[in-house]
Amino acid sequence: MSVSLRPAVLNPLYARITTLPGIGPRLSKLIEKLAGEVVADLLWHLPSGIVDRRFSPKVGDAPPGTVATLTVNVLAHSPPPPRNSRVPYRVTCEDDTGRIVLVFFHSQGDYLERTLPVGETRVVSGKVELFDGRRQMTHPDHIVPLAEIAAVQRVEPVYPLTAGLSPKVLDKAIRAALDRAPDLPEWQDAAYCKRQGWPAWHDALMAAHAPQSETELSPLSPARARLAYDELLSNQLALGLVRLKARKRRGRPINGTGKLSEKVVAALPYELTGAQQRSLHEIRTDMASENRMLRLLQGDVGSGKTVVALLAMLTALEAGAQGALMAPTEILARQHYETIKPLTESAGIRIELVTGRLKGAAREAVIEGIQSGDVGIVVGTHALFQKDVEFHDLAIAVIDEQHRFGVDQRLELAEKGSGTDVLVMTATPIPRTLTLTAYGDMDVSRLDEKPPGRKPVDTRLVNLDRLEETITAVGRAIEKGAKVYWVCPLVEESEAVDLAAAEDRYAVLKARFGERVALIHGKMKPADKDKAMDAFADASKGGPQILVATTVIEVGVDVPDATIMVIEHAERFGLAQIHQLRGRVGRGGKEGTCLLLYTAPLGEIAKARLETLRKTEDGFVIAEEDLRLRGGGEVLGTKQSGLPTFKMADIAVHGELIAAARDDAKLIIARDPELSTPRGEALRTLLYLFGQDGAIRMLRSG
Repeated sequence: MSVSLRPAVLNPLYARITTLPGIGPRLSKLIEKLAGEVVADLLWHLPSGIVDRRFSPKVGDAPPGTVATLTVNVLAHSPPPPRNSRVPYRVTCEDDTGRIVLVFFHSQGDYLERTLPVGETRVVSGKVELFDGRRQMTHPDHIVPLAEIAAVQRVEPVYPLTAGLSPKVLDKAIRAALDRAPDLPEWQDAAYCKRQGWPAWHDALMAAHAPQSETELSPLSPARARLAYDELLSNQLALGLVRLKARKRRGRPINGTGKLSEKVVAALPYELTGAQQRSLHEIRTDMASENRMLRLLQGDVGSGKTVVALLAMLTALEAGAQGALMAPTEILARQHYETIKPLTESAGIRIELVTGRLKGAAREAVIEGIQSGDVGIVVGTHALFQKDVEFHDLAIAVIDEQHRFGVDQRLELAEKGSGTDVLVMTATPIPRTLTLTAYGDMDVSRLDEKPPGRKPVDTRLVNLDRLEETITAVGRAIEKGAKVYWVCPLVEESEAVDLAAAEDRYAVLKARFGERVALIHGKMKPADKDKAMDAFADASKGGPQILVATTVIEVGVDVPDATIMVIEHAERFGLAQIHQLRGRVGRGGKEGTCLLLYTAPLGEIAKARLETLRKTEDGFVIAEEDLRLRGGGEVLGTKQSGLPTFKMADIAVHGELIAAARDDAKLIIARDPELSTPRGEALRTLLYLFGQDGAIRMLRSG
């Protein structure tokens, strides 16, 4: 097989879904929204339920409330009176035991006459109901000639849908996609498959789309577990190949003298925590080795990641090189810059900020300083990727909130230097199983201690019925000089509704507190956002003291005077999101309060989730609990986290399979790094099957 191309056997699966029969532009948009753009995406769209249509009684024996498949003769049509659409169209049918009326609302009479011709036999399937003592079936799910009864009398899979897409159309499209699924060479270890009791890939796929019972819908059923493992192995193998590629590119030993670091540590108003010292030791050990560093620094909000990153960059400066720190938004980049600048000044280091807003002569001067090496540390956004940003000698690239940059971008910034070490930071507490799926190619350091002096945040659950009371309490707090974040949820699907909710809340608070209230939301221009944020952060009197915000991201800013966090509809947020928001208050040595406003009644799981936040401030414990209670798909708020979303693997259920896939991937790469053995060839097909083409490209480019 040529390694430069996707195997031809997979081409039918990578055709657009418009190549499936009956899927035109309108339907393709709906299917794309639901599952994806290519035929393979439909293979991974598994049933969420079943309807058993094998029950085929006589009409007189069909119990009301059950789904039945009936063979009937069509007796008569009763169209509704003209211009009265509220009356349904009725078709009376019978067999030798009794009659049943088929009921249709807003239906075309000529279509029904063609589908149910008087005097003919038809098979109808749907829910039997009793109305005025007579059996009826409203909008049968299936109406077919007697010759097609076998196609209806089956256990029918029920698929997740989207508005405008009928079950029949989706079912037909998935059947057509399954017809294109080829038999492929086995890529799994035969002994492991046998031990697990798993079928071959093609058999597993067919079985997963034809469940015969509720137990076969379980993610742990043999067919589904096998498919989940295939997906997880492709993920782990791809990450392993990225890691291999990064490791292959030689690094260079970077040894600092400690002189600059000592000056900065002396200037800190507190001692480094044990966790900071341990992480720093791990990072410096990596930097001193000949291999390139690829390390993840995980730490809760306020655990002191930025200081660790600065000290790592200073190690590079002590060796005569440069460091860069990249953040996903201008607000975060500026926050890092402002945290670092006073510390670097104490060591006489030039630091510059590069964002999209840096223009003209000022930009040219900064670019020149980076090229000449006069600028020791550069903090910036995506703007650091621009071609004209050339470093004199970049030895370490620090990337903040990595999950909002792709793996490719992780490597792209490193390409700006020679043998550049990469340190990735995240404040999102990620459960261990999820860390494997997102950062399986990295070594991990964890900051699991808070700096001394950080007081716990008092977290309380408050019923939204007590909103007026809450507003009054906020009023008392701002009279004493407090600053307050008021966060309204933002759900992607209903951005306009949520924006309106935030604007309404802003209007209510503004009517009460006037100019002391400001609003910030994702639709605002960056300059306006920064202006509102700066005004709120300003310590001088007279500025806004309440900031109403719709997005979690925009609040990623350090305002030492902010002591109160109000989160409306807390039950709609991910726990990790709330935990991160909560970490924004009580940072300036004052006690912080977090009020979680919820709508009653709360379900048991929602209640347990919010109680977890009340009981603990350990982000890692919270993330694990959220994973246990809510499942992997939602654990970090899909939009917020940017972590890999799996089609068939469920992180909350398949934790053991993730660990097994990681071990298997390590073994494969150790034994067959080029994937050139027969199993290796089959594994290349697996990578292509799950769209991991990037990993194959890395394999090819050595």
